[in-house]
Amino acid sequence: MSDTATDTTALDETSSTAPGMPASSPVAQPSVHVRAVVTWLAIFPLVSVGMLALAPFSDSWHPVLRALVLTAVVVPLAVYVVVPRLLGAYGAIHRRAARRVRS
Repeated sequence: MSDTATDTTALDETSSTAPGMPASSPVAQPSVHVRAVVTWLAIFPLVSVGMLALAPFSDSWHPVLRALVLTAVVVPLAVYVVVPRLLGAYGAIHRRAARRVRS
C-alpha cells in the first residue's frame, strides 16, 4: 500500500476527523468532582435496591459472600449502563445551558 493511500484514510490526531474535514469543537470532559457525584448517584441506589433484593436469600450468607454477589451485579450495571446515561444527561444539560449563555 502506498503512503498516499494511508494518508488519505488516516485520522487527523488533533481533530479526530478525516483530513480535509472541518474539525468540530472538542467535547469537554466533566470534572473529576462531577464524575464522583455522578458515580455516587449511580452506586447508592443500586446498592440500596440490591441489598433489599438480596436480603431474603442471603441472611445466612457470610458478609463477604453477600458483598461479592452484590458488587458482581452492581459494578457492571453502574459502569456499563447507569453512569454513561447519567453523564449523557449531564452533558445534555450542560450543552443546553451553554447555548442559552451564548444566545
